Parts: sequence; C-alpha cells; structure tokens
Amino acid sequence: MTALTSVITSSLTANLSGGSAASTESSAVENRDLACATRVLRTEADALVALADSLDGAFLRALDLLHGIEGRVVVTGMGKSGHVARKIAATMASTGTPAFFVHPGEASHGDLGMIAKNDAVVALSNSGETHELADIIAFTRRFGIPLIGMTRRAASSLAEQSDVALILPPVPEACPLGLAPTTSTTMMLALGDAIAVALLERRGFSAADFREFHPGGQLGRALLKVTDIMHRGDDLPLCRLDSPLSDVIFEMTAKRLGCVGVTDEAGALVGIITDGDVRRHLTPELLAERADSIMSPRPKTIRPKALIVEALREMNEKKITTLFVIEDDRPLGIVHIHDCLRAGAA
Repeated sequence: MTALTSVITSSLTANLSGGSAASTESSAVENRDLACATRVLRTEADALVALADSLDGAFLRALDLLHGIEGRVVVTGMGKSGHVARKIAATMASTGTPAFFVHPGEASHGDLGMIAKNDAVVALSNSGETHELADIIAFTRRFGIPLIGMTRRAASSLAEQSDVALILPPVPEACPLGLAPTTSTTMMLALGDAIAVALLERRGFSAADFREFHPGGQLGRALLKVTDIMHRGDDLPLCRLDSPLSDVIFEMTAKRLGCVGVTDEAGALVGIITDGDVRRHLTPELLAERADSIMSPRPKTIRPKALIVEALREMNEKKITTLFVIEDDRPLGIVHIHDCLRAGAA
C-alpha cells in the first residue's frame, strides 16, 4: 500500500508541475500578444497626433480647391491605399461632397473617361511613386483637372505634380518589419475623414441632409419626418362643422384611419371625431346630427418638420393613435401610429 501511494503521489506531482508550466507558457504568450497590440495602437495614435500637428496651409488650400469645384471628387489609389481611397470617397459622398473611386488600373483601360474637366482628383500613394497612377496624373495635367496628392514623400513624383500636396509626417509603420502599410494607411484614412468633415461643416450639411443619403439605414429611419409618411390629399379624412354625421361616418369608413378631422369655413382644423365618439353617441337620431355636435375640440396635432420618433412619443404619452399634421392651423396630413411603427421609429 505504501508503494502504491508513492506512485500515485509522484504521478500527481508530475501532472501538476506540467500543468503549471503550460499555464506559465500560455500567460507569457498572452502577455506578448497584448504588448504587441498595445504597441501598434500607441504607434498609430502617436502618428495621428503628429498628423494633426502637421496640418498647415496645404490642408486649407485642398479644402478651398475641393469646395470650389462644380463637379465631383475622384479618389484613387493602388493596393492598401486604394482600399483607403474607396472609404474616403464613400465618406465624402455620404456627407455632401459628391465623390467616387476610380481604380488606377481600370483608368488606364478606359475609366479615365469617368473623370470630367470640372472634377478634382485626390490620389493616394505612400511612396508617391506608384506607377499605376501615372496615367491618371498625366490625364489631370493634360486637361487642367485639379490634383491633390496624399503621400509621405515631398520629393516624390506625385507630390511634385500635384496642385496641392498633403504630406504625411515621417513616423514609423506599426509593422515591426517596417513593410506592411499600417501607420501610413491609418493617417491617410484619418486625413480623408478630416477633409470630408471640414467640407461638411463648410457646406452647413445637416442631419436632415445626411438622412437623404442614408434612407435605408437605422439613422435614415430615425430621421424621417412626419411629412415623409403622413396620409395626404384624398387620403386625408376631413369634414366641415355642418357636415351631417351620415357623411362623417362614410368618410371615416372610407379613409380607414378611425377618425375624421373637422374644419371651419376658413379650412382651419377645429375638432376631431373618432370612431369611439360615434359609438358613445350612438342613438337612432345620430345620423341626423351635425359634426360639431359630437366632435372633440382642439385635436392633438404636430408640426410638419417633426421627426416620426417625436410623433410616436406624443401618441404614446397622449394614449392616442393619430395626429393631424398642421401648418397655419390648416391640416396638411395625418399620421397613424402604425405608420410610425412600419417606418421603424420604435
């Protein structure tokens, strides 16, 4: 029994020792990974600070140039710079600066025809010597199309040929080999955002303008106005103060919104009749009555420029299902709670 106990004890000790060594090795790997990730992020963060500090008159000249063109901004680049260029073009296009991406390789095979004389070109190249950009650069020089170059080398062909050269500060790549574009592409991306946002502010681009370019997203739905979804024209349930209730009930049934707005001789909204009002006053003589005999005065309304989320909140708070949209006391439309929900306001 003593020998068996000794064997078991030795086995457990060996297993525990091996497990401890594996755990130590795993922790060391995790620490190295975290240190690497931290180094990359700090390197790129420092580069962005250096980029911000380097902004000067060239940046302002680039803004003036892009703000003043009548056409679109054509953004181009090859490889990793090309991926960044696509994003910059997309950001500009969604913030009020018409822009699109042209691949430099495709440009040499016909896509140069996409660039018009009233456009401007923004070309990205880390080295400034990307040979695939040569045809685009030559095209801009031949037809007097403004060219903005974004590169790390002031003495490069791209910088020398550009009308405005945006030179990135000389900071190291986050890649320990100094080869993979990391810090440089981060700076290009951030500089593109800076240009897009500065142009946005120059133009006074608003949230409502932003929604026009993002109708399918959550933000687009959240920024919908009541005028975008309201019932109007022939779909608007209305009657006059002196309308017989037989006509009111017919109008309510035809428009299928559960209510009818009551207007005075000047066309101003002065009351509302709901299907609940009809049920509460239901008598054999009801159809001979006038609209003003059972209407509720001062109906709940909302302004035309109100967002649908505001309309939904108002209906929830007042425990009602419809709001008339009015301007100068006149009804322009009516919005139902189901309209707001279908539009994604909830």
